[in-house]
Amino acid sequence: MTLYEDLKWRGLVKDVAGEESELQKVLDGKPFTFYWGTDPTADSLHIGHYSSLCMARRLANAGHRPILLCGGATGRIGDPRPTAEREIISEDSVIKNISGIRNQIKSLVPTAELVDNYDWWKDRTFLDTLRDIGKYISLNYMLDKDIIRRRLETGITFAEFSYMLLQGFDFVHLFDEKNCIMQVAGSDQWGNITTGVDLIKKMLNKTAYAFTMPLILDATGKKFGKSEGNALWLNKDKTSPYEIYQYLINSDDSKVLEYLKVFTFLSKEKIETVYEEHLGAPEKRIAQKTLAYEVIKDIHGKEEADNAVQVSEKLFAGDFKGLSVSDILTGMKGVPSFKYSEELPLIDILVNNNMASSKREAREFINNNAVSINGEVVNDEKKLVTKDMALEGKVIIFRRGKKKYFLAEL
Repeated sequence: MTLYEDLKWRGLVKDVAGEESELQKVLDGKPFTFYWGTDPTADSLHIGHYSSLCMARRLANAGHRPILLCGGATGRIGDPRPTAEREIISEDSVIKNISGIRNQIKSLVPTAELVDNYDWWKDRTFLDTLRDIGKYISLNYMLDKDIIRRRLETGITFAEFSYMLLQGFDFVHLFDEKNCIMQVAGSDQWGNITTGVDLIKKMLNKTAYAFTMPLILDATGKKFGKSEGNALWLNKDKTSPYEIYQYLINSDDSKVLEYLKVFTFLSKEKIETVYEEHLGAPEKRIAQKTLAYEVIKDIHGKEEADNAVQVSEKLFAGDFKGLSVSDILTGMKGVPSFKYSEELPLIDILVNNNMASSKREAREFINNNAVSINGEVVNDEKKLVTKDMALEGKVIIFRRGKKKYFLAEL
């Protein structure tokens, strides 16, 4: 397939500025320069950004030249959110966040040229901006943008309202200075992208190209990569590779084919083969395991991916030796837990925490080798459970039967 055909097959082309046939010619034609941008709202990107980074790599692998912009200027203002104004980030935080993000981008898209829009905004005055940029964009044009219309109902500051001028001019600057003819982003950036395309036409009398990717959502319609409001960070010191692996391996069957297309670099033939095998035995979660392994390998390397698989298999088998408490707790999220602070007979713990309905039943479980502590079978009715059994001094893991786990947290 051509690059364009591959992107269409993967479902990665949503909105297109201009004629889609023209976009296809450019994508499948001679090498060109394109850009993708993000604001430094944190010191790490998260898994929700990863589809855009994959897109940058796809275009780069096809011979095109990526510019990845980290918005030191736009990040100081804040892109309008659908519900409320973003909190202003301190100068020190912006600098720290840019450093962290740039290192990640360079690792994931090594051929990218990294730029910061603060470099061309810091010396531009307010009057310069109004005279040189503002006169090209009408108020009616700005009010017609979807995100602005939605925010007008709750109120929007002038700073947020003006954000599209900043991002729009970024495209003008990169087009003029670096011959960057295309911008790629998520569909939530469509209004800002088209502002840039229109400014290039009005200010430079040139044609620019742009398209967006669909936002990746989970089965409930929430943004991909969000779990109870917490992002899954690409920085492994903030989110372990195994935690991302666990999230992906639990992907809904209805979404896993989409995720394989968007988040992996497997070929069309390989993805179709994996998915066919998955449909034949969905309980084995072949597609989810392939997805999780490929993403961790691409982000953190083969060693971390292999380790995530090993941790997952050990937890499934109830073998906790060599595992960190962090990985154990991640893998057993949602398992019933209780607090533990004193030495107690095992039988009392089983009854007091609903692992057995009575002391008689607790004895039966123990005598039938149906109870284990930290992966070791216990068949002593008089066994005392002590705090020194806790893994890393934090948690004791009980299993009753083959699948029922309980966590005692000290």
